Amino acid sequence: MTYCVAITLERGLVFAADTRTNAGIDSVAQFRKLHHWSWPGDRVLVLLAAGNLAVTQSVVSLLNERLGLPHDKKTPSLLTVPSLYRAARLVGDTLREVRRTDGAELEASISSFSASFILGGQIGTEAPQIFQIYPEGNFIRATDDTPFLQIGEHKYGKPILDRVAQSSMRLGQAAKLMLLSFDSTLRSNLSVGLPIDILIYERDSLEVRRQKRIGADDEYFRNLSAAWSDALRNSFAQLDDFDV
Repeated sequence: MTYCVAITLERGLVFAADTRTNAGIDSVAQFRKLHHWSWPGDRVLVLLAAGNLAVTQSVVSLLNERLGLPHDKKTPSLLTVPSLYRAARLVGDTLREVRRTDGAELEASISSFSASFILGGQIGTEAPQIFQIYPEGNFIRATDDTPFLQIGEHKYGKPILDRVAQSSMRLGQAAKLMLLSFDSTLRSNLSVGLPIDILIYERDSLEVRRQKRIGADDEYFRNLSAAWSDALRNSFAQLDDFDV
């Protein structure tokens, strides 16, 4: 399984995804689940993927393949769509195409057709946005009331996002919040694992400037995890005990 999260802010967007995949306790591997395309000065698109790895890789491969086709209205690509909404529709349509090709066989086997995505970025002067694309190909957009979206094993990392996430946060604050969300998930779910890929997009830059892979030896992440654990213990100790 996996865990992916993205947040939309007044200052830009932040994306993060783990890299663990598993087909049982004795079959664990690492695959990148954060993909991005950048045409500086025109558009930046970021895609997070969760679910059946063969399905998500097929979708990404088709999106890449269509970048090399002649540009016309019959074969839209991530390079030619005029808006993030149209880009989300393109990903959803591509997912439906893969379902038509492989869905019946997967459903008939022990595997299932499970794949979901988060797509975000900025095209031209349009405001940055993020969309969550469901296995059926339809999608929703993040709003100011709920500025973050999650896919995969999200339940352990959601409580801190619910309490803290705000669209007015600085990009570095949002990245810190995401890593704490991952820290909670890593402690409670073995199907999510390091390294974590993180990408920070600055509004109106129209290029990718800040991205990093965070592994087990990352000093900032280790210190953040330890400090958060200490802060939780100290806060808990200061609360009044329950008295029957």
